[in-house]
Amino acid sequence: MITATNTQIVKQTATLLGFDFCGIATAGFLDDDARRLETWLSKGMHGNMQYMEKHFDMRTNPSKLVPGAKSVITLLLNYFPESFQNTDSPKIAKYAYGNDYHEVIREKLNHFLFLLRQQIGEINGRGFVDSAPVLERSWAQKSGLGWIGKNGNLINKKQGSFFFIASLITDLTLNADEAGIKDYCGTCTRCIDECPTDAILPDKIVDGSKCISYFTIELKDALIPEKMKGTFDNWLFGCDVCQDVCPWNSFSKKNNVNEFNATNEVLHFTKKDWEEITEEKFKIIFKNSPLKRSKYAGIKRNLQFLK
Repeated sequence: MITATNTQIVKQTATLLGFDFCGIATAGFLDDDARRLETWLSKGMHGNMQYMEKHFDMRTNPSKLVPGAKSVITLLLNYFPESFQNTDSPKIAKYAYGNDYHEVIREKLNHFLFLLRQQIGEINGRGFVDSAPVLERSWAQKSGLGWIGKNGNLINKKQGSFFFIASLITDLTLNADEAGIKDYCGTCTRCIDECPTDAILPDKIVDGSKCISYFTIELKDALIPEKMKGTFDNWLFGCDVCQDVCPWNSFSKKNNVNEFNATNEVLHFTKKDWEEITEEKFKIIFKNSPLKRSKYAGIKRNLQFLK
């Protein structure tokens, strides 16, 4: 009875804080994911993202992050925008249209834990959003929120894949949601066929070292390899091609988070505007934006590469 009541409190709190979907899975070792991750790393598909090699045990065992972990709560927050960029401008991934999601969601997770402790009592838990060794998509799949598509993204049958995924690992015993959502990709290969750099391989494997997002965001070297010239399809920061062509994203709905609303600069900057922006203005305009991750020098490098 207590477990059912606490589970209901978790679900209601997720709705109260504006999360679109909430799923719960029983904490445990991710055997299959551990094997897949090990193979992926051994083939060098992480490129220069050395951080992916670290904390392997934490990625596959939630009790390494939260001692005594019993439940993994997965939360989805929609970021699909209402307005879109000018079609001829250097392109920016939709997740970066507004404010940095890390800060927005981290605040929500802290409030989530606060509210749970108010209603349930002292519990041990930690919230994570794309900045810690947590296999968010695996836990989302295990908690019945969707399936892993051929492009490696979590796809929700009701609203597609334009979601941020957050995790709350806790020592609270909860009723797990039913896992094993059917894979509805079927024979569709649009994401594989349309990937500009052929980064999406069969068997739901994405070669991160070939992805446009890797080159425009993760790669910290001074120069992008010349062999990639002409393959970026005018993407300045990140890439949405595999999501834009996915039929399931025809069900995407406009997000309800004000902080994710696109800034005027993102929507209306022309190539000339990007070329002429100074470092000082960049820091002021994009101080709350995910674009600051590439920094001014990185954006200028990416812009130069698109020429």
